Amino acid sequence: MKLRIITPLMVVLDEPDVMSLRAEDESGSFGILQGHADLVSSVLPSVVIWKRRDGTPHYCAVRQGVLTVTEKGHMVEIATREAVCGDDLETLKTLVRQHYAALDDARRNANVASVRLQLDAVRRIGDGLWSEAGSLLQ
Repeated sequence: MKLRIITPLMVVLDEPDVMSLRAEDESGSFGILQGHADLVSSVLPSVVIWKRRDGTPHYCAVRQGVLTVTEKGHMVEIATREAVCGDDLETLKTLVRQHYAALDDARRNANVASVRLQLDAVRRIGDGLWSEAGSLLQ
């Protein structure tokens, strides 16, 4: 079975040799094996776990999304806003923390830039009003 995890910006994972997959939706945790009936499910923020044919588990933290099983259980796709993959849970935990720390920094920087632009606009408007008022008084 093939597993593909996609965000709006990139294909995070394209795994051709998956034996089983576990994910979580509103009804709880569920598993998918090759040959599974076609399915569409809304995945919760959780860790998706899959095993390759050699039995090694792999993990991907997803921030909600839509899971689809197609092609008579031979294709599983997860479309999500964000995904962070790792080979073990401890590594994944570290990667997720780093990912969200970087997002927080980017948001903070964007907020600072936005406030600076707003203050600059207010200053320019104020300067324009004062110069107009000065020319009217003369």
